[in-house]
Amino acid sequence: MGCLSMTNQTNRALGTLLGLAAGDAMGMPTQMLSRHRIAVLYPHLDRFEGGPPENPMSAGQPAGRVTDDTEQALLIAHLLIAQGGHFDGQAFVRGLRDWAANSEADGMEQLGPSSRHALDLVGQGVPLEQAGRYGTTNGAAMRIAPVGVMTPIEPLESLIDRVVEVSQATHNTGIALAGASAVAAFISAAINGHDQYQALDYAVRAAKSGAQRGYYAPGPSIAARIDWAVTFSRMEQDGIFLDQLEQLVGLSMATEQAVPAAMALVMRWPEDPWRVICEAARLGGDSDTIGAMAGAMAGALTGTQNFPRGVLETMERVNRLALQDITTELLRLRYGKGD
Repeated sequence: MGCLSMTNQTNRALGTLLGLAAGDAMGMPTQMLSRHRIAVLYPHLDRFEGGPPENPMSAGQPAGRVTDDTEQALLIAHLLIAQGGHFDGQAFVRGLRDWAANSEADGMEQLGPSSRHALDLVGQGVPLEQAGRYGTTNGAAMRIAPVGVMTPIEPLESLIDRVVEVSQATHNTGIALAGASAVAAFISAAINGHDQYQALDYAVRAAKSGAQRGYYAPGPSIAARIDWAVTFSRMEQDGIFLDQLEQLVGLSMATEQAVPAAMALVMRWPEDPWRVICEAARLGGDSDTIGAMAGAMAGALTGTQNFPRGVLETMERVNRLALQDITTELLRLRYGKGD
């Protein structure tokens, strides 16, 4: 059982948010492109690149720019910090609506389908706990990292309660909550000092429990698909492993594809978050989200020292995220030092 010093836990928490942002930014130019096309555009994708003209989702964006994954995760972080660890769902809906308006006005990415549909329902007067009853995509999992940083891994059900509270306005289905619970649990366990196998065990347990929350939506077991995807990470050849992720697990915005794929990448290279992030970007599909989730989990395992020199500075220079300040405040809440 892991037990790290405060300094090491702080470093892993910062590594979580850095991995989230870096994975998101690395996948920004390649999102929704094919693996073959990415290899043509970026034969050696091992650094941040700008958005290519042919990608309507990221064309013209500068190298290192984050997307909705990081921006929405930090929206949640700021709300949790402002409320001393409590979560105001109505404030989140207002913040998400404002973010969408500003993003679309700037010609950038729009809301995902689950979040957009949920906000439409809220606008029609549907209660928050019902608005997310159709949300099954990976939006909840992509922005859950701050909850994993803020919330201790034990008791596990308390962490899942917090995941549900934060996610239900847009993604209140068993599938989405299972995926978000798995990512949050992996992060929280890793920050506490658990190794990748112990963190994976927590993630699978959390996915099983999270699947019992929210509204029913037909689909596969997230826990079972994580276990299955991770078996591919043990294959001898990297190319075959990546082929299996693309061809069998899937790389779309569906939670049952994106979360297991991200988990498998982390389990393949648990000591190398940069490799995890680069491979996610090279795979294409929903590469920014898969990279963000995988980067956050890998960063929680290793802390910041296993990232290339200058990555944190690049993230701050391009995006002004204040990741160190946010980390400090989330950890104050984790250790019961909030207001």
